[in-house]
Amino acid sequence: MSYDKSYLRNQFLAKRKRNYFNAKKFKFNLIFKLIKKHFENKKVVISGYYPSNYEVNILTFLQTAYKKNFKIALPFIKSSTLMSFKSWVFKQPLYISKFGILEPNKKNKEIVPDLIIVPLVAFDSQLNRIGYGKGYYDRGLQKIKKIKKNAISIGVAYSSQQCKNIPVNKYDFKLDYIFTERKIISSSK
Repeated sequence: MSYDKSYLRNQFLAKRKRNYFNAKKFKFNLIFKLIKKHFENKKVVISGYYPSNYEVNILTFLQTAYKKNFKIALPFIKSSTLMSFKSWVFKQPLYISKFGILEPNKKNKEIVPDLIIVPLVAFDSQLNRIGYGKGYYDRGLQKIKKIKKNAISIGVAYSSQQCKNIPVNKYDFKLDYIFTERKIISSSK
């Protein structure tokens, strides 16, 4: 039996919330190994997210990346359909957008990241994802890939958010990696 994205989104949001406080720790050093593998000694801009709604807390990773002199960016919602990424210094104040997410100051510089860490509601082994249903990351990641062909997208989720099969359409953006507390799933590139 196959379900639509809306049904799956509701099921996995509830599951993520139930499992949040029992989740195991993530080994974020694996992401630094991926960066080294893909980018060698290049100066890399990392886009993360400020966790909310029981998303995986990546703040320790962002803090470590900042201490290692990586440039950090966070998503910035420009309109009901457009998202960009703005530079952010760890612990710099964030602002609640009209869409209810914490964002950098709108005056911060807009930058195109090399590595984009994407929050997930659900994912499958083919690197498909379900987000919140607005398509911000799908459009944003497609735009980034046109500008930076070597950009890498990493979905971050708990292993309990894995779904057998996610329905996809032509607008969905397939991730390069999925990172869970148990493993990294990659494409067969």
